[in-house]
Amino acid sequence: MSAPSEGYCQCPDCKRFYREHDRLIREYPTLRHQQELIWTSLQSFRTLAVRVLKELQEEEAKAVGLEDSASANEGMGKKHAIIAELENINAYLFSVEALLERIFTTRLPDSVESKFREVAGELAPDPLNSDRLRLNRLLHKTLDLAECDNNQDTSQT
Repeated sequence: MSAPSEGYCQCPDCKRFYREHDRLIREYPTLRHQQELIWTSLQSFRTLAVRVLKELQEEEAKAVGLEDSASANEGMGKKHAIIAELENINAYLFSVEALLERIFTTRLPDSVESKFREVAGELAPDPLNSDRLRLNRLLHKTLDLAECDNNQDTSQT
């Protein structure tokens, strides 16, 4: 069950994070699902980061041969620092991948996977479920969707 909204940051980024967090729990409610999800996410992150790094390195190599001015050297220094940061990110991602490989060797019995599904339903129930909407209204002191539709014009006075 969710805690009252006072306990959570309500900025747009945090709200989006909470929605995405709950959606991922609902859609991937087992250990195996979560393992696959994190592996896919990590691999897509690595693929994208490696590609951007490669393109920036190619741009830097072309620019080195074309420009010799002081301002160009300053720009090259900034680009080189960015490339170094991307190389660090890739190294961190590789380390995380190595750690995750250890997690992926873990297999749990079906009874434990069922427990994962049960807990996932408690942690992130369907947000459009009528009971969930009423609970949210009580916890957050907001109107149900039907009440919002009926009172939409009266709230603007």
